Amino acid sequence: MTNAGVPFDPATVWTVIIGLALGSFALRFIFIGMVGSRAMPEWVLRHLRYTAVAVLPALVTPLVIWPAATGGVMDTPRMAAAAVTLAVGYLVKNVLAAIFSGAATLYLLLFLLGG
Repeated sequence: MTNAGVPFDPATVWTVIIGLALGSFALRFIFIGMVGSRAMPEWVLRHLRYTAVAVLPALVTPLVIWPAATGGVMDTPRMAAAAVTLAVGYLVKNVLAAIFSGAATLYLLLFLLGG
């Protein structure tokens, strides 16, 4: 295996793979194996409710701010679609309505502005 002409030692590659596997297993085991049978405190449960809400914006934000389609330059259709999605989601409190209105705004503006 090479990276820009620099060879990797097979022992180093396997050490990294095994280390990542052990780390991933340990992280999951803490929550499933050790905490799984115990009741969690109310403050933990309250914070866990926001996990799903935080995942979608975390995935979408880089695509809005640095879109690959424009070479990493912000553009009007994507920023407007993000604003419409945010506004509809806040006002209507419906995830599907927010997603579809944002998508419609994006495709309409791409069509109208020739993006």
